[in-house]
Amino acid sequence: MPKLIKDGVIIDDRYTFVSPNEDGSLSLPDQAVLVKLSIWLEHRNALLTHNHAKGVQLAPDEFAETIASDTEKLDLIAIEFPAFADGRGYSTAYTLRNRLGFKGELRAVGDVFKDTLFYQQRSGFNAFAVRNDKNIEDALLGLETFSQPYQGTATDMSPLYRRRLA
Repeated sequence: MPKLIKDGVIIDDRYTFVSPNEDGSLSLPDQAVLVKLSIWLEHRNALLTHNHAKGVQLAPDEFAETIASDTEKLDLIAIEFPAFADGRGYSTAYTLRNRLGFKGELRAVGDVFKDTLFYQQRSGFNAFAVRNDKNIEDALLGLETFSQPYQGTATDMSPLYRRRLA
């Protein structure tokens, strides 16, 4: 079973990525599922009646607002990072957490490794599917790159000077 980092701990990934069958139908396994946005939009009703956890994966060019009315029904939203230099996922995460109020698992997938985790966490991510060619235990250390960020974050809006005064 694949591993991921969630809430600062390495765990098994319980989600199965599901794609449509050749005829376009969708067969759902008896477990938690993750689907691309296009599949969610096409098979939304069937997925909503699925008795297990549900997740949607957004590509960098897909907007969080597309699923704004469904965020309370989703347990997981995964956001793709196709390359280190592609930062669109940071904005999507921030939008989901702060503008849309998403409280579930927000997972970074794709080009995710030690050097990106601290910044992704600051944007609102709490789960990370680390690249297969990287050591997940080493990547976990990336969450502790800095002891305190100066600026406010998606998870703590107060800048450091305000936290020190409190």
